[in-house]
Amino acid sequence: MVETARIFIALGANLPFEARSPQATLSRALQLMPSRGVEVVCVSSFWMSPAWPDPEKPDYVNAVAQIATNKTPLELLETLLSIESSFGRRRNERWDSRTIDLDLLDFNRVTLTHARLTLPHPRLCDRAFVLLPLAEIASDWQHPVSGQSVSALVNALDQRLVSETVRTV
Repeated sequence: MVETARIFIALGANLPFEARSPQATLSRALQLMPSRGVEVVCVSSFWMSPAWPDPEKPDYVNAVAQIATNKTPLELLETLLSIESSFGRRRNERWDSRTIDLDLLDFNRVTLTHARLTLPHPRLCDRAFVLLPLAEIASDWQHPVSGQSVSALVNALDQRLVSETVRTV
């Protein structure tokens, strides 16, 4: 497989799947990726964050992975959706609890606006649970549109969100 320079995906879950904890589900999804044409280059630590907009729901486990693939962005999106489906992901309502969520954040700095996919991910700059793990594995990453560094984006976040996002071991 030819390594693509920098592709990042976010992983998240707050519901168990087949008696697996959310963290175990995310780990298993990462293990399956090579069989789907996606090489996992590196993965951040797992981070915990409160469910939003309803903090009464279970906390989320989140991570960011750098991957490599020969797929196009839309082909990769279909692969990620297929993996989500294999882990019981149902899209019932926005911001609902989920067994797994795989979001394409940045695909080699490509900018894309398509009916099915926007790159870079349109809400990544607002999410401590994405930016903190991204900063852990790619401290030199810069937003493809704004040019802001990941550390500048973290510093621009509401610090309450940063303090609520806790790195797990």
